[in-house]
Amino acid sequence: MYPQSLQKLIECFRRIPGVGEKTAERYALAVTEMDPSAALEFSRAIEEVKTRLTTCHICGNLSDEETCPICADPDRNHKMIFVVQSARDVIAMEKTGQYRGVYHVLNGLLSPSKGIMPEDLNLDRLVERAADAQEIIIATNATMDGETTAMYIDRLLKETCPDVLVTRIAHGLPAGGLLDYADEMTLAHALTDRRQM
Repeated sequence: MYPQSLQKLIECFRRIPGVGEKTAERYALAVTEMDPSAALEFSRAIEEVKTRLTTCHICGNLSDEETCPICADPDRNHKMIFVVQSARDVIAMEKTGQYRGVYHVLNGLLSPSKGIMPEDLNLDRLVERAADAQEIIIATNATMDGETTAMYIDRLLKETCPDVLVTRIAHGLPAGGLLDYADEMTLAHALTDRRQM
């Protein structure tokens, strides 16, 4: 149906999570409508991400340098570490503008059923960093794997760094959420994490 080169581009876009056949076709056709310099810039950006992008040697976040801008910022509170599953979570938290500490990216969650064990996560570095921290905030998702990971990290840090405060972000009903639409786990967290008015 499509010329071979265009079909190959469509197939490449289809490999992106969440991109279906129609969206991949639209993206590929949009590339054909770009002027040559814009198309070259697009391809160079992809190449640069694959050749330059690395992970921060301190926190595991995505970075163009050995140390990410957050870890390199002396104005951040380096005694407070926000533990997340992926770099996407760092981006989401930074968009709030509410947190001025540093992060630690696990690059996954514990999931024995999927073969993801503690040695597969960025946990050794977290234990090293925790020795100098005042508070570790665990911000894994409120899923079975997220809860398992949070409990494992809590136990690990209590064994290795007993003087460090380990906290968990609150989970519960979103703003504007209705009780009758919430699942049992969300309601349980909302009740547990309640606070005084």
